[in-house]
Amino acid sequence: MSRTMQGWILLTGVAVILFTILINAHSTGPQVAKPALPEVPEWPWEAPDTAAIPQTETGKLIRYGRDLIVKTAHYLGPQGIVQPISNGMNCQNCHLDAGTRPWGNNYGAVATTYPRYRDRSGMVESVEKRINDCLQRSLNGKALDSNSRELKAMVAYIKWVGSEVQANKKPLGVGISNLPYLDRPADSTQGAFVYAQYCQRCHGNDGQGLSDSLQHAGYLYPPLWGAHSYNTGAGLYRLSRLAGYVRDNMPYDEAFHCRPVLTDEEAWDVAAYINARARPAKPFPKDWPDISTKPVDHPFGPFSDTFSTQQHKFGPFKPIETQKKKAKT
Repeated sequence: MSRTMQGWILLTGVAVILFTILINAHSTGPQVAKPALPEVPEWPWEAPDTAAIPQTETGKLIRYGRDLIVKTAHYLGPQGIVQPISNGMNCQNCHLDAGTRPWGNNYGAVATTYPRYRDRSGMVESVEKRINDCLQRSLNGKALDSNSRELKAMVAYIKWVGSEVQANKKPLGVGISNLPYLDRPADSTQGAFVYAQYCQRCHGNDGQGLSDSLQHAGYLYPPLWGAHSYNTGAGLYRLSRLAGYVRDNMPYDEAFHCRPVLTDEEAWDVAAYINARARPAKPFPKDWPDISTKPVDHPFGPFSDTFSTQQHKFGPFKPIETQKKKAKT
C-alpha cells in the first residue's frame, strides 16, 4: 500500500472519530449525569507578608503600629517610653503573633467589619474605640488620645492586616471558637490539675507568667491572674471566650485549632480555674445597656433571667440560654 493511500485512510479514521464526538455532543437522547466535583475546602485566613508593607510614610506608620502590638509594654507599659498607661502586658499576649495567627484572636476581620454595632456598648464602634477598650480592659490601663500617633499607628496596622479580606466577609480562622456548653458547671478544682499539667511550665505555679528578659519589658508568657493580668471587664473574663481561646491555642508551642492538645472539658475547667483567681476588679457600668442582650456567661448583674451570678460565671449555661430564647418568642 502506498504512503498516499495510508495517509487517506488515517485522515478518514480521524474524520469518523470527530464526527462521532460531534453527534454524541449534540444528541437529544438521555444524558448521563456527570459526578459533581468535590468542593474545595476553605483555607484558613492568612495575613499579608510584612515584606509587602510599603516603604512610604504610610508604611512607617503601619510598621510602628505592629511594633506597638508586639512590644506594647516597651511603649505604653509601667515604664513605657511614650506613656505609662498599661499593666505591662503586650497586645500580642492575647492577639497571638501580632494578631495574625488563625484562631489566635487575630485582627483578620476588623478592617471589613468596623465600624459595627456592639451590644456591649449599645453603640456603633470604631476601630479606635475597640483598641482603647482593649487597653482599658485586657491591659487594665487607660485609653490613648484619639489624635495620638500611637493610636493612629495601631489602627493603620490592624487595617493593613485585614486589607485582603473581602468586605463584610468573615474568613475561616478569625474570632474565637465557640465550644459546646458542658452539662455541668466548669470545675475549677479539675482545672487546677489541667493547669499543672499543661500551663504551669510557661505561666508559672503562681500564674504570673515569664518576663521578657531580652526586651526588659513585657512578657513572653503573660500573667493569667493577679495585679498585672487582665481585669474583670476583659473579654477573656467571660468563660466561653477563655475556654475557646485556650482550646485552640494552648499550650502555645503545641496546640492548633485542627490538632488541639486539651479536650473541650479540660479547656472549660482550666478557664474556670484561671478566672476564679484574684485579678483587678474594674467596673464598666455602661456595659450592656440592654440587659437582655448580655451573654449567658457575663458574670455581672442585673440579669434579664432568673439565674444566679455563680451560674452566669461557671455554668451550666444551657439552661440560661434556653430561658433567654424562650423570652424572645
